This record gives sequence, structure tokens and C-alpha cells, in this order.
Amino acid sequence: MALVSKYLHPGIKLIGVEAEESASMQAAFQAGKPVSLPEVGHFAEGVAVKKVGATSFAICSQLLDEIITVDNDEICAAVQDTYEDTRAIAEPAGALAIAGLKRWFAGNPGSTGCAATVLSGANVNFARLRHIAERAAVGEEQEALLGVTIPERPGSFLDFCETVGLRNITEFIYRYADHSVAHLFVGIALKDGLAEKEGILSELREHGFPVSDLSSNDMARLHIRHMVGGRAEVENEQLYRFEFPERPGALLQFLRGMKTDWNISLFHYRNYGSEYGRVLMGIQVPDEDSMRFQRFLADTGYSYQSEANNIAYEMFVGPPAG
Repeated sequence: MALVSKYLHPGIKLIGVEAEESASMQAAFQAGKPVSLPEVGHFAEGVAVKKVGATSFAICSQLLDEIITVDNDEICAAVQDTYEDTRAIAEPAGALAIAGLKRWFAGNPGSTGCAATVLSGANVNFARLRHIAERAAVGEEQEALLGVTIPERPGSFLDFCETVGLRNITEFIYRYADHSVAHLFVGIALKDGLAEKEGILSELREHGFPVSDLSSNDMARLHIRHMVGGRAEVENEQLYRFEFPERPGALLQFLRGMKTDWNISLFHYRNYGSEYGRVLMGIQVPDEDSMRFQRFLADTGYSYQSEANNIAYEMFVGPPAG
């Protein structure tokens, strides 16, 4: 491709793109010869090459103007872009050049002229699409993932949501674990990328909420988000499943209607791109408030059902047996 492109258009600028975790050509450029990487990542399997060939290196070292690398989040975002623009689903390696194009123009905002990429490969495993969709939002800077600490007391959950305001929450995971503080795993949709995320972090800290940015934390994104919680001895806990309208402020409206001394002891929410968001919530309601709580549930207008006898609750997040 480089030979033909330069032959037909000698003035063309050619940029090679590699996955960060398999950047064997970039390593060869730096060493002046093909070298073996100690290991390569296999997310973009089609380009998971430990050592480039001698002929490929000879051609690329003469004809490529530069090489850039992209991370897996950027690759996922490129897969999403390809689907949204063409309704074609590319495999990660197939969308690599598109990810590179976006990275290059982001770093060279004054550039002009025509640009083209090669889209190759649709051999994507269907089971991997959810993983790609999860990471694409971070790659596009459309979602911030945060770890937030709040006081473990009635009303602090509402205070946190008031601080976040009407921003769209994409994920919210919490389980009571300590008498003094609670830790929340929160996803927030972004409209203005990095600048908006920095603003959210500043607002939370100004309001006294310690917060960590987990957007680029692979362990948090791939594992911890699905492991938050555990068993807990929670007095007067009632467990309900809700369907919230998928609109900004739906959760805030719900919390504002709650009695201030009903404590939320468990919370899990994930936006799945449908009309309604599905929420699992544990609320500590004393026996004497049962009738008032039932009226509150009816007044919300949201669809709900009790999950008190669900076997999964008993096995994984309910009080320890015995």
C-alpha cells in the first residue's frame, strides 16, 4: 500500500497506526531494525505481531512519514464510529486506522486537506460487542467513571446527586459496608469531554466529596464495577427493583420525594440504551414507616417490584446465613 500510494502520489503523507499494546513497527523504527516485543496484547488480534518482517520494515522505514499508536478505548470508539456512520461492524484491528485518523487530527488541529483510511476486517466475535460498547464511551470521552466517597448517613446520597445535578448518570453501584463512609462507583455521561469531566471532579471536591477518576483504570472498568458490594447486616432493609424513565433528573426526583431518614443501603443502575433504566435499590425502612413507604412508592409513578425473596439476594448481598 505504501509503495503504490507513494508511486501514484509522491506528495502524499503516509501515517502508520498500531495498537499501543502491539507496537512492533514503532519499536523497529526506534531500534533501526526489527526487534521482538516481550509480549503483545490480543484485543486487536489481527495486528498482534511481536516482530515485523524485514521486507515490511525496509519499505515502511523509507516511505512512512510517521507512526502513531492508539489504545483499546480509542479502537472501541472507532468501531462505534464505523457502525454509526456505515452500519458495518469492524473488528478491532479493522478499525485501527480510523482510530489513528482521529488521534492524528486531534493532535494536529490546524491540518487541512483530504484524509483517507483503510477499513479492513469484520471478523468480530459477537460476544465481544458488549465489551467494545462499554469502552467506546470512554474512548470517545463520552463517559467519566468515578470512585466517590460519601458519609454513611441519611441524606448524603441525595446531597451527592444534587451536586451532580441533571447530568445523565450512566451507571451507579453502591452497597452499604461501613458505618462511617460509603464508596460509590459512578458513570456520568459527558457532552464536552475532558473539560466537562475536570469540572465535575472539581465540583465534587468543592462540596466535600473525595473522588478518584477511574476512567482509565482497566481493573476498575473490567472487574471491580461488577464486584462492588457483598453481604451486609443491614437493619430494616427492603429490596426493590425499579424502572426509571431514561431522562436526566429521574433519580434526583425520586430521592427528593423520599423521607430524609430512610437510608439507601444498596444501589445498582446501568443505562442499557433503552427507554427505561433498570435500578436495584435497598432502602432501610423501619416497620412503623411501612405504610408511608408503600404510599411513597405508589406516588412515584415508577414501575417497581419487591425482590425481598429473590434467591440471588439471599446468596450474594443479603445478610450472612445464620
